[in-house]
Amino acid sequence: MPLSEHEQRLLDQIERALYAEDPKFATTVRSTDLRTHMRRRIIRMSVLFAIGFIAMLVGVIVQTVWISVAGFVVALGAMFLGANAYKRMNGGPALRSVDGPSRATRSKSSKASKSKSDGSAKDRLEERWRKRWEERGGPQ
Repeated sequence: MPLSEHEQRLLDQIERALYAEDPKFATTVRSTDLRTHMRRRIIRMSVLFAIGFIAMLVGVIVQTVWISVAGFVVALGAMFLGANAYKRMNGGPALRSVDGPSRATRSKSSKASKSKSDGSAKDRLEERWRKRWEERGGPQ
């Protein structure tokens, strides 16, 4: 959603005040990119994954279970965080808002689901729930 004119003016005013107060910090913040941070995070997680994998192998060789388990947990955590950073860097799928789709989106989706006679059971149940909610004076 684009900013209103008032919000844009306030944002510009805040930006000018930041430049006036601390120009070095403002330049640093403006020049950094999310992709740069995510690349660094992916590299760190790759190194951490390698360390965890090596710890897991050392635990197997030495026959110490806790070293193997710790290495596995570290490798698994690093893999998860690295995949998350990769997804954010490449603009992964957007998360749905907590409120769900907007009213306009809901009405479009309900029309689309009405046109489909072979919708899934989940879709039909959601549609019935939405209708009941609106009949009882749901969210205004």
